[in-house]
Amino acid sequence: MTTAAASPSSQAQDGPFKILIDGLCPVCKLEGDMLRRMDKGRDRLQIVDITAPEFSAADYGTDWDSVMGKIHGVHADGSLVTGMEVFRIAYRKVGWGWLWAPTAWPLLRPIFDAFYRWFAKNRLRLTGRKDADCAEGRCRV
Repeated sequence: MTTAAASPSSQAQDGPFKILIDGLCPVCKLEGDMLRRMDKGRDRLQIVDITAPEFSAADYGTDWDSVMGKIHGVHADGSLVTGMEVFRIAYRKVGWGWLWAPTAWPLLRPIFDAFYRWFAKNRLRLTGRKDADCAEGRCRV
């Protein structure tokens, strides 16, 4: 798996940016739905539900544990981005990059990145995910 740098190549930026979200996570789904609305049909973003039965992490060059453990974004060239950088790119794509710009500032970046890692690790418990919602191990972190 490769992680794109903060300034991805123009080839990577040209096409839609796919965001692999946990569709059973209420917070993740809310964020994905909001980003979809903010995209306004311009096809700059594509939201992919990793809990859908047809989803295969291998199609994106990664594995289930990785996509379930943290958010992934996929550039048009297939390169992967993970964690807070996904949000930074997604919001830039829909014209709201200024909102997330402070999360990349040198003094703040480690704090925001650490908070996201903590949230990703604890999101199932924090969002009240029930065992019945996690049939067949589709929400194992």
